[in-house]
Amino acid sequence: MALGDWITPHPEGIEVPAADIWIDPSQPKARAFVTHGHADHARGGHGEVWATPETLAIMEARYGPQTARPVAYGETVRMGPKDNEVEIGFVPAGHVLGSAQIVLDHRGERIVVSGDYKRRPDPTCDPFRPVKCDVFVTEATFGLPVFRHPETTDEIDKLLSALRAEPERCVLVGAYALGKAQRVIAELRGMGFDDPIYIHGALQRLCDLYIEHGVALGELRPTTGVPKKELQGRIILCPPGALNDRWSRRLPDPVTAMASGWMTVRQRARQRNVELPLILSDHADWDELTTTLREIAPKEVWVTHGREDALVHWCRNHQIKARALELSGYEDEDD
Repeated sequence: MALGDWITPHPEGIEVPAADIWIDPSQPKARAFVTHGHADHARGGHGEVWATPETLAIMEARYGPQTARPVAYGETVRMGPKDNEVEIGFVPAGHVLGSAQIVLDHRGERIVVSGDYKRRPDPTCDPFRPVKCDVFVTEATFGLPVFRHPETTDEIDKLLSALRAEPERCVLVGAYALGKAQRVIAELRGMGFDDPIYIHGALQRLCDLYIEHGVALGELRPTTGVPKKELQGRIILCPPGALNDRWSRRLPDPVTAMASGWMTVRQRARQRNVELPLILSDHADWDELTTTLREIAPKEVWVTHGREDALVHWCRNHQIKARALELSGYEDEDD
């Protein structure tokens, strides 16, 4: 009998027929288990949503009330008929607030669906917890050897240096609304930056949600109605789409920055007219992906999205059976 023959990958997600559930489905399902709140993993319209309390709060903020079934880290639920049950648990993935790996145990076999994850410390979410398993389902967003992310403190120091170098300007940081914006703020606080940070209105709701869940972000102020002169020497955060639109033209000669793992790719920085690329990722880089696989030591690896071929090739060179699942609908733009 093949490993993992009791779960079925489909283009629109992973089905576990024995438990009558889907994991991160892209289409509405009767019972969806969701790894985290980014829109390419958490969609609205499901009959029931099983996720961490934080992920459920994020989904409610984005999609309205859900038929929510909260599962805390370390808690276990059982699904399926008594003689064929699947035991399901959630452990931290270190990606964003509430992100989880879903651990499935069935008839002596363990499969871990990791969702998106990173191994770097992040003050806004619980750290990734490695779980030994037979099959590990991994992302490969940065699954090429060229992607080796620098130290977080070095990137934050670049941001602070730019602010100090030209105090008559402001530094405008493009950061995705869920996870990245809050992490940039928290990392700045961790480096001793206590000044008010100004935010675009589109970031307010999720920043408030993080604060409600105990993440300290310090003093945040809206930019709306603030005189241009008052914004000199300030750090301002906005969604990436606002970096170069009409909204940003009222700011005092902004140094445009973008916080993303994709800032490793110079062409992406040029496409966004980014003056200050900040390589700050919420996904594992190449070394972290391969270190994780060595640490977990699965018998088999399934690669769900990203740069699948290189990671599959690495696994086979290290005597680990591997295959790409080629799921659709998973994007890299949340980084």
